[in-house]
Amino acid sequence: MRPSLASVRYTSLINKSFTGSGFQKNAANRWMTSSSAVSGFDKIAVIGLGLMGHGICQVSAMSGAHSSIVAYEAEQRFLDKGKERIENSLKKLAAKGKISDADAVLQKIHFTTDPSSLANVDFICEAVIENLDLKKDLYQTLSKVCKPDCIFASNTSSLSITQMAEASDRPDKFVGVHFFNPVQIMKLVEVIRTKHTTPEVFDKAYNWVSQIGKVPVSCGDTPGFIVNRLLVPSLMQAMCMVDRKDATIHDIDISMQLGAGHPMGPLHLADYVGLDTCYFIVDGWTKNFPDEPAFVMPECLKSKVQAGDLGRKTGKGFYHWSGETRGDPVV
Repeated sequence: MRPSLASVRYTSLINKSFTGSGFQKNAANRWMTSSSAVSGFDKIAVIGLGLMGHGICQVSAMSGAHSSIVAYEAEQRFLDKGKERIENSLKKLAAKGKISDADAVLQKIHFTTDPSSLANVDFICEAVIENLDLKKDLYQTLSKVCKPDCIFASNTSSLSITQMAEASDRPDKFVGVHFFNPVQIMKLVEVIRTKHTTPEVFDKAYNWVSQIGKVPVSCGDTPGFIVNRLLVPSLMQAMCMVDRKDATIHDIDISMQLGAGHPMGPLHLADYVGLDTCYFIVDGWTKNFPDEPAFVMPECLKSKVQAGDLGRKTGKGFYHWSGETRGDPVV
């Protein structure tokens, strides 16, 4: 897939932000030694406050494991939107009695479009658009402005951690931390190591996940890590059954619900996740691993994405949708 206009715009903006006002030249003068909190990371940053990033930022602030969290976006409008999401989520938690002081959590977060705020952090979790070239460019830039012992982590769900690590100046200090949506609710985080990651760095990232209240699992840098490596091919096989007219959409989904105990069927789940997301993952896998028989691109997925029928987000995919409510299968 070609980079989206949004990803091209983000690349341009972040490069301008990091190179403006003599920041690279003076960054070394601002590096400071941070004290260690319980997590080992006193000050962390989250880059990108979209669907995943705002949740990572929020749970990190709620954990109490850090003195502060830098929430960075290249554009003010995206920063404002991410901040609003966090504020609304905290209000809901406070109304339910899940937290006592939403303002205290917000005060832990420094919302900024100023990249100089990243110069002194101990750990960066990146959650920008799923585009490998964009992410590689970002890490090359971060390598020039972050202190040498800052650990980098990507929240990618399907891209190569190794390629991003090798684009940075610190492949030994690079891991993947794959959260699941919605971050505030889902407990699992896959912590991914590459052949370059040192045991000490991996252990710090693994422990950090525990200390912000999540359940870490360890995985090597295999396509899709654990969950998506198992889940996505199963979704594709359900779609292949649709292509072959082996069974109807309804019967495939109800079979996996009642026969395998799944909370929703594979085609319902694909619609919920987004058919464009499924396509993006599988398109990359089939191109990069053409000899892997588990990676296939169903014709029905291609045709729906080409038609703009992306599932829940567009109101039509394998099912008709009205907001969050699923309707009948598309005939």
